[in-house]
Amino acid sequence: MNKITLKNALPRVFAGRTDIVSDTWKHDITFERGHLYLVEAASGTGKSSLCSYLIGYRTDYEGSILFDDRDIRSIKMSEWTRLRQRSLSYMFQELRLFPELTAWENVQIKNRLTAHKSDKVIREWFQRLGIADKCDTKLALMSFGQQQRVAFMRALCQPFDFILADEPVSHLDMANSAIMGELLLDEAKQQGAGIIVTSIGHHMDLPYEKTFRL
Repeated sequence: MNKITLKNALPRVFAGRTDIVSDTWKHDITFERGHLYLVEAASGTGKSSLCSYLIGYRTDYEGSILFDDRDIRSIKMSEWTRLRQRSLSYMFQELRLFPELTAWENVQIKNRLTAHKSDKVIREWFQRLGIADKCDTKLALMSFGQQQRVAFMRALCQPFDFILADEPVSHLDMANSAIMGELLLDEAKQQGAGIIVTSIGHHMDLPYEKTFRL
């Protein structure tokens, strides 16, 4: 996949409103592979909806969203499964980790499906992100910021054309945010992938090529 295009898209819940001021909704915009984007949003402007549309979890919008030149409403569930394993990686804002499993087990759930990264590389990530001592700790016993780092590593354990990171550093300090940003850029560069980061405030300090506001 080389591009994601929104054509006059708008959440149906906003239909009929005349006060929408946005760079994104009701516009034609394109995210291109190999480029870096920031989507800034205020609460209630549809950020979570946008993420759900791009990953194929919801279709309650007007207009159209295209992967390359294909309307994603035509994609069947079996194809979505393949896309989420090979083309689209997504770090959920709410993380969606398994609290009864350890940090290591949560990352390996994805990696066993894709066989994308070696154990050595993943352990190096844990070390760089400052949670090497938490590998065998259950998620339920970790802080939200520590859990964010686990969810981030899980998102990197697959090939992707685009990675969507939904408020990935909301509970991290600047130092850990910077390390996460370095890892993200390195991985995207290796794959020639596009990066889409969303934020309602604090975000990774990266060289964004384009900022869209919801």
